[in-house]
Amino acid sequence: MGNQVEKLTHLTYAEVPTSDPTGVAQEDCPRIGVSYIFSNDDDDVGGSEKDPNQEENYDTCNEVECSVFYRDECVYEKSLRAGDMSTCSPEHLLNKCKPGDLVEFVAKNQYPHWTVYVGDFHVVHLHRAEVKNDFMTDASQGRRGRIVNNVYKFKPQNSEIVVRNAMEQVGARDRELNWRNSECFAAWCKFGKREFKIGGEIRIGKQRYSLKIQLSEKKSHILEFQSMEDLIMERRRNDQIGKNAVIQELVSHLHSEEVGTDHNAH
Repeated sequence: MGNQVEKLTHLTYAEVPTSDPTGVAQEDCPRIGVSYIFSNDDDDVGGSEKDPNQEENYDTCNEVECSVFYRDECVYEKSLRAGDMSTCSPEHLLNKCKPGDLVEFVAKNQYPHWTVYVGDFHVVHLHRAEVKNDFMTDASQGRRGRIVNNVYKFKPQNSEIVVRNAMEQVGARDRELNWRNSECFAAWCKFGKREFKIGGEIRIGKQRYSLKIQLSEKKSHILEFQSMEDLIMERRRNDQIGKNAVIQELVSHLHSEEVGTDHNAH
């Protein structure tokens, strides 16, 4: 099968075994996340043409705040508490970026698109099953963006290595690719960790990764996964549908569980 993958649509949280919705672990309960072994997300949802309304329509208040843990260590965090989540136009970003920076472009109802800034107004990114070297303004496709060097807590490589990693992959496509999406590619360039590659971790044994979704100031929900790759797929799906939809899915799932429990009790 190589690196070819089939599309697998994850519909609702009813299909995902989860841990306690309060975020408190129950030692005697299985805590298993969804597996995306044959899945690939799509950075191109919404088409490839620049939409002049995308910048105005994006609402950071509908972003899903979350943390990722490897066992007990926090390895990723996106929240208002952890840092600035504001976005700006790609033209404004060009005044901020330095070679080796990771840049995330976001738009309503689309998967986030990650790129590596390599200098001279260019970024390298995985787009439509090919690693490309494009002008940042073209790669953004009208989306707003932000620098995301610090959301992952791994030690970054120096900027020269990050740029070299990205440039060496330009032109790679289809079966030559080792990453499921633009985020995995950009993060691999930055941190050099095999966990971001397809099949970089074996999916056996205990679930080592936890995705803690912050529903409100005091409430959270935890999903668990056997690999970073699977967790990123689910987290990106949440980013694509937005906070309100994620909360609605969880409410529906938890309500159906309560109904099932009551029915079994009778």
